[in-house]
Amino acid sequence: MGKKSGFNLWAFFRATFVLSAFTFGGGYVIVPLMKKKFCDEYGWITEDETLELVAIGQSSPGAIAINASVLLGWRFKGLAGALVGALGTALPPLIILSVMFYIYDFVRSNTYVAAMLRGMQSGIAAVIIDAVWDMAKGYFKNPIKVPSIVVMAIAFCATWVFGINVAYIIIVAGAAGAVAAIATKNRKEGQL
Repeated sequence: MGKKSGFNLWAFFRATFVLSAFTFGGGYVIVPLMKKKFCDEYGWITEDETLELVAIGQSSPGAIAINASVLLGWRFKGLAGALVGALGTALPPLIILSVMFYIYDFVRSNTYVAAMLRGMQSGIAAVIIDAVWDMAKGYFKNPIKVPSIVVMAIAFCATWVFGINVAYIIIVAGAAGAVAAIATKNRKEGQL
């Protein structure tokens, strides 16, 4: 993991605060922004590590953005990093919601604000599609990751087509990943 610059708690707080403050539309919108900031700009983690953070963050209870920030902070600075990640990611929504509490009636009835929010939904969809495309490109280039792609396609079909509860899909996919990891480890040990 090549670091362009060392992990710094203040830089981490600023990055998570800004990302959280200017991200609208839910947890998945922040994923490509986190990748660009932490992977491409700072070089703290690789693209594969970003995908792993997102997977763990999504499967853990709570908001994916906070979970991923906590995991990244914990990895580099332990408890202090986890707290900084949680604080940096949670503060902007708390501030925005506190302000919205006082101006809710104006925002709810304002046609311009409603139109702006509808427009933002289109932009959010484009950002999510872009993130999925960028992250998937690396998987399709690596033949070792083909089983992961198959599991992803099956999970998508199970949810979208058959309406299977996501909790069951996570359990089955986690078990499949564990079996694959054990098989890979045994194969590598057999070659030594």
